[in-house]
Amino acid sequence: MKTILNRIGAIRVTPACFFGFWAVLFALVFSLTSCSDDLDVQQSYPFTVEVMPYADKIANGETVELRFEIKPEGNYTNTMYTIRYFQYEGNGSLKMVDGPVLVNNDRVLLESKTFRLTYTAKSSDSHKFLVVIEDNFGSTPWEQTFEFNDN
Repeated sequence: MKTILNRIGAIRVTPACFFGFWAVLFALVFSLTSCSDDLDVQQSYPFTVEVMPYADKIANGETVELRFEIKPEGNYTNTMYTIRYFQYEGNGSLKMVDGPVLVNNDRVLLESKTFRLTYTAKSSDSHKFLVVIEDNFGSTPWEQTFEFNDN
């Protein structure tokens, strides 16, 4: 009779030991993994800018329209973009459509990811300027040189 009770007791203990082994193993693995309370929120995303095709010839007094669209790789709602330009050759003015005339090397806040600029030639020389678009997080700026020759 004693051997029968010993066997029944062993059977009752075995499932409990089995469960206990897995519980200890789980606790050990869980305690060895490192957790951080810091939430990793990405704010800065690389971006490109698409420019629609435009005429590369311009005469004194003529205007060329440039259309832009900023394409970020991710989306963060508080991202702001600015634009500035540097005139290397020629004499002309660059203006945001429905916005201000840009001043050489002054930053202007862009209200939208799609926008248009107009360049008006004020000389019959060739024209060359660099447009730079930056975000407020210091990502690599986008740059493109625009060149126009006299008709």
